[in-house]
Amino acid sequence: MLDREPDELQFLGVLGILSEAFKILRSCVKQLGAITLTLILPLSFAILGHTLVSDPLLRKIERNEDTFEKQAGSPDAERTKALLYSEWSRLLLFQGGYLVFLLAFSLLSTAAVVYAVACIYTGKQITYAKVMSVVPRVWKRLMFTFLWYFLIMVGYNTALMVAFVIVLLVVGIDNMVAFGLCVVVLVSVFLAVHVYISAIWHVASVISVLEDKYGISAIRKSSDLIKGKRLVAFVLIFFYFVIWAGIQGVFRNKVVHASGGGGIGSRLGFGVLLVGVMVFVNLIGLLVQSVLYYVCKSYHHQSIDKSALSDHLEEYLGEYVPLKSSNIQMEDLDV
Repeated sequence: MLDREPDELQFLGVLGILSEAFKILRSCVKQLGAITLTLILPLSFAILGHTLVSDPLLRKIERNEDTFEKQAGSPDAERTKALLYSEWSRLLLFQGGYLVFLLAFSLLSTAAVVYAVACIYTGKQITYAKVMSVVPRVWKRLMFTFLWYFLIMVGYNTALMVAFVIVLLVVGIDNMVAFGLCVVVLVSVFLAVHVYISAIWHVASVISVLEDKYGISAIRKSSDLIKGKRLVAFVLIFFYFVIWAGIQGVFRNKVVHASGGGGIGSRLGFGVLLVGVMVFVNLIGLLVQSVLYYVCKSYHHQSIDKSALSDHLEEYLGEYVPLKSSNIQMEDLDV
């Protein structure tokens, strides 16, 4: 994006998009560093750190549930039952607060990075203060888009459960080979479609910031936009999820449960290292998400009018007045 013509972006694949993301990071270390410290760092710490509270509390609940079963019918059973209610309440309250925090900082981080990359694309000067003043005006649009993504995923997961029940009734668990094969197929399809829907949502989030569409309109636009780049989008999101889950697994194994031994000092040092890695992965993921949008636009020969986009970005600094997409996006160019 920094040293390429807009029509050259369409030829970028997975490695090309990653390369552009790193170039953007190197060109705006100071501004992106400030965004990282205030938004992405708390987000990454919450992603990993919540297991420090939830896992011990879950283990405590499991022990008390075993104790309650053994105490059935005794006077102590009522005390253990009350303790379980209290522990479950604390766990649910904590998980609810964690999800709200996670969603808020995820959307705020997305808004900040997408806006910053758009400023770079249009040649506008970006400052931390400017980006942070824009973020509150953008996150509501991102929230509507996320809610539609959430509803789609709820419907998809429901359909998967129905399919699993049908397989259970038709095939049955007596035929273990056929049942196991069906389960493997269902899980594989579920994961593949889940990654693809997530890729659509990631691009839709960029659309929600840079165009006049948000919510289901942004998701539909994103679905059309990534056509021709589906495999690229799928691979990028898939490996992002794999790395993300891998870091969480290592953190839970080595820091929370201290597998393999190690004192508090080594666990703390390893935990800090993993939080740093998670911060870097999340930042690169947001930059890749933004670059993917421009690559998809270029692939479909949709030229973005930089001056109109620049004006659109400026509108966020004052009273926001949505611009029509024709003011930002020129007609498709003839090939």
